[in-house]
Amino acid sequence: MDNVFLDFIVNSPMTVIWLLIALFIIAVIFKGVRIVPQSQKFVVERFGRLHSVLGPGINLIVPFLDKVAHQISILERQLPNASQDAITKDNVLVQIDTSVFYRILEPEKTVYRIRDVDGAISTTVAGIVRAEIGKMDLDEVQSNRAQLINQIQTLVEDAVDDWGIEVTRAEILDVNLDQATRDAMLQQLNAERARRAQVTEAEGEKRSVELAADAELYAAEQNAKARRIEAEAEAYATEVVAKAIRENGIEAAQYQVALKQVESLNALGAGEGKQTIVLPAHALEAFGDAFKLLKGSK
Repeated sequence: MDNVFLDFIVNSPMTVIWLLIALFIIAVIFKGVRIVPQSQKFVVERFGRLHSVLGPGINLIVPFLDKVAHQISILERQLPNASQDAITKDNVLVQIDTSVFYRILEPEKTVYRIRDVDGAISTTVAGIVRAEIGKMDLDEVQSNRAQLINQIQTLVEDAVDDWGIEVTRAEILDVNLDQATRDAMLQQLNAERARRAQVTEAEGEKRSVELAADAELYAAEQNAKARRIEAEAEAYATEVVAKAIRENGIEAAQYQVALKQVESLNALGAGEGKQTIVLPAHALEAFGDAFKLLKGSK
């Protein structure tokens, strides 16, 4: 078998040459065609220097001169959750847990300007977080967390822009306090709750007093209104009597007096019969005159 193959090579040199050419072409095609996945970018170097960046799809390079030096993923990445200590403006030590998401947009900057991307971003975030926390009081850190996150993300984006990186999201996962600070805040919270309870109770008492005063005022207004109506009725009756006196003379007045005297006697007579009535002599004469007037009016 080996002799047959050697005879073929010796007797057919052109066939061997064409075979070698075919193998070379296959090698050139294999070396010159690069298929880049959708989630990656390839950094191509020529003689050790940056030549081009290949995007997703089929790409052609010069075989044996160009080589793919770096295959960079452009998917979004998440840095490991990090904790760093910081001191607020009112001198409270806090521990901030952060998480950062980023992706590489320009691989040619990333691979040639920074060695450890994750470590560099983590260090940058830690410094920015400490600086921003130092500008705020503890209450502001806890109440304005969204504003703080936006500020940190903006500053981190500016810091890593030269590395070809986009910071897509920055999160503050938690703000931890030491036990002494927590105890002090709990006491303050309890005191605030007690104060609010006292204020609520005082407002309730004040409202009760106001309602009672309104009720008394309403009762006084109604009594005054009733007295006014009664006075108006008495005034009207007096006016009627005065008018009758003017029109009918003294007889009308005597008639009214006699009528009242008779009504008084009837009231006395309606008793249980045990009353003893003592009248002066001139009163009897007055009653006699009243009866005469009543009789005459009939």
